[in-house]
Amino acid sequence: LEIVVTILNKNDNSPVFAQPNLTRDVPEDTKVGTAVVAREEVSASDADLDTIYYELTTTVQDTDGYFAIRGVNNPEIYLRKALDYDKFNSTTLLLYARDRPVSSPDPTHTATATITITIKQEDTRAPWFLPCTLLHNDTSVCISSPYSGRVNISEMSMDPLLLEPGPIYAVDPDYTISDRIVYSIVGGNTDEVFSVDADTGNLTMNKIVTSPDSFLLQVMATQVSNIRKYSVATVEIKAINKSNFPPHFEKGVYNGMVFVGLPQRSFVYQAGDPSTPLVIMAMDQDFPDV
Repeated sequence: LEIVVTILNKNDNSPVFAQPNLTRDVPEDTKVGTAVVAREEVSASDADLDTIYYELTTTVQDTDGYFAIRGVNNPEIYLRKALDYDKFNSTTLLLYARDRPVSSPDPTHTATATITITIKQEDTRAPWFLPCTLLHNDTSVCISSPYSGRVNISEMSMDPLLLEPGPIYAVDPDYTISDRIVYSIVGGNTDEVFSVDADTGNLTMNKIVTSPDSFLLQVMATQVSNIRKYSVATVEIKAINKSNFPPHFEKGVYNGMVFVGLPQRSFVYQAGDPSTPLVIMAMDQDFPDV
C-alpha cells in the first residue's frame, strides 16, 4: 500500500525586517519623486513564503503625506511632497509588513520597521535685509523696507551714516548654514560720493555734496560661498542744509476755549475771542521762509 502525504504550509511565521530601525538624512531641496530609502533596505522576508503587503504611516503631526511607498508590494520610500526645513526638520515613519492584505479576514502576522528621517537644511534662499516682515506668515519670504538717511550740504561726515529703520544689515536665512555676507554698491552712486564697507555694511562718505540732491543707492548683499545668492536693497540719501537751530513756538503758553455740546472735530477758539480759532505756530531759524 502506497500512502502519499502532502505537507500543507501553515501561516505560522511573521514577516521579518532585516533592519527594523533605519535613519536617513534627506536634503531639504531633494526633488519630489526621489527615492530616500531603497527597496532592498526595507523589504521584509517571510519563512512561509507569503506575499508581503506594506503600509507606511508617520508618527509626527503635520508631516503626513511627504513620504510614501511605491506600491503595496514595493516598500521603496520616496519623497512625495517638497520639503521645507522651516516647517519641520525631522519625522518618524512606521513601515508595516503583513502576510495578508489589510482587508483579509484571515489571521495576519505583522512586522514593523521604524525609519527616522532628518531634514538637512540646504542653501535655498537669498540673503534677507533686516528688519523685514514675513509675507503672510510664510517663513520662506521676508520683505524689507528701503533704508533712508540724510547728509548735510558742504559737510563731510567721517562716521558711518545713520539710517532708518536701522543700519544696512543682511543675514543668510538658511540659518544652519549662515553663510558670510558681503556688501557692495551696484547703482545710484553718482560721482562715487558714498562707499559701503564690504564686511559691516556701514555706509560712509567719500566726498562732500555741494547742492541739494537725492541719491538712490542700490546696495547688494551677496553670500561669500555662492555669489548667485544675493539681494538688493534701496538706500535713499538726501542732501539737506544743515540745521543749526531747533524749532521754537511763538508763545510759551496757549490758552483756548470750547463750547459745551459741540460735535467732534470742532474748532478750539482763542480764550477771550470766541470768533478766532486757536492756532499753534512754531518757527525755525534755519528755514525763515517756511
